[in-house]
Amino acid sequence: METTQAVNGVDLGGLRDTIDAVRANRSLGKVTFAVNGVWENGFRLQSTTGGLTQAGSVDDSRRGKFTMSSDEPAQLLGADTAVSPAEYVLQALAGCYTVTLVANAASRNIELESYHLELEADFDLASFLGVAPEEAPGARQIRVKIDVKAPGASRQDLEELVEAVQKRSPIRDTLIRPVDVVTTLV
Repeated sequence: METTQAVNGVDLGGLRDTIDAVRANRSLGKVTFAVNGVWENGFRLQSTTGGLTQAGSVDDSRRGKFTMSSDEPAQLLGADTAVSPAEYVLQALAGCYTVTLVANAASRNIELESYHLELEADFDLASFLGVAPEEAPGARQIRVKIDVKAPGASRQDLEELVEAVQKRSPIRDTLIRPVDVVTTLV
């Protein structure tokens, strides 16, 4: 009986198979995520996951499988009933950093003992509020602190790992370069 080798909870055979499959058929690497949101009241939005499209085929098993709510803190006139959209941006980056770091650590045979992230984003709400419409309303800076404990890895190994995370994280890449966002009124 063949055992599956896993490092940090990642099936190395599955990871290699996925890499090989995408290398052989690049369309397998093309995925579309979807979220459907419904406004509830005030600043609260209730969203569910949509189907996942991969290589042109839709997998509806994720449709409605997960729910997410967003609201604003009371200090920003929300009801403080859910995570804010800005915190979701940080969560998306943290989640993607985690996937990227853990997969790259596993592929480098770096066994993680622990991994902790701290993220912050600075916003100036003047543009959003119409006080300074000429200014960009988005985050001014996002800071990420990564604390990785991997007893078998050197400091250089961990620095190279973090560098790989910054180069390969799809969410980080989405945040640091212009992305075409198409908005349509139906």
